[in-house]
Amino acid sequence: MKFMLLIHQGTTPLPGTPEWESLSGEEQSEVYASYQAVNETPGVTPGERMAAPADARTVRVEDGRPILVDGPFAEVKEAVGGYLFLEADDLGAAVDLAAKVPAASMGGAVEIRPLL
Repeated sequence: MKFMLLIHQGTTPLPGTPEWESLSGEEQSEVYASYQAVNETPGVTPGERMAAPADARTVRVEDGRPILVDGPFAEVKEAVGGYLFLEADDLGAAVDLAAKVPAASMGGAVEIRPLL
């Protein structure tokens, strides 16, 4: 089975923010090491880190014309900050991997979507 894991940042501290700087050097290193381990898990195709939700643009089509608005469609706390793909035997493996994503335990969440 193939899954897409959508990483919702929530209140997770991000590099370059005061919240990130309030973490100890050891805590920062642990976060980086955890993401590296997730990305090196067999069956994982890593995604790319995404820009901040404030940099997002949302497109809707009205009367056949595209309308561009600033920002994400979702509330910022629900915004996707990253993603990855996983090929695994079952949903349990996806849940196990999602639990290892630092955002899941630092104020965010990981959404698992089976790919059709």
